[in-house]
Amino acid sequence: MKIARNTVVSLTYELFDADAQLIEKADSPLVYLHGGYTGIFPLVEKALEGKQVGERCEVRLQPTDAFGEYDAELVKIETRDKFPAELNVGMQFEGSTDSQGETQVFTVTDIADGKVVVDANHPLAGQVLNFHCVVSEVRLATDEELTHGHVHGPHGHHHH
Repeated sequence: MKIARNTVVSLTYELFDADAQLIEKADSPLVYLHGGYTGIFPLVEKALEGKQVGERCEVRLQPTDAFGEYDAELVKIETRDKFPAELNVGMQFEGSTDSQGETQVFTVTDIADGKVVVDANHPLAGQVLNFHCVVSEVRLATDEELTHGHVHGPHGHHHH
């Protein structure tokens, strides 16, 4: 079966930076609903169209094709007293970046001199990435998956 709209695709993948350094290797397959359901980067989805089990795919993703450009305005410096006593670099908190109150996840990137630096950018924002994958399974999506717009069952969503 070929990858087409409304198929469920399973991939094993590796993600590399622009210098070919491994960033991430999937422990379990990435499973997504193919056809514009936002389960995978659109450029990768386009490259996978028509592929079959066993076929490989390599896609170079510019920042705008992946996690976006790095936005310095998403970096904030807060006073240490706004955080719990147990605080380490890498911890994440939800917070607001603007007066409209939209919440985002902030990652603590530095703690010094009574100040905490938090960053709401995705850790890979601003980076060129190389996505390498192998198609491990292709099947027709169920009616329920199509209605909900995502995969159910192993490695998919189980709740609503």
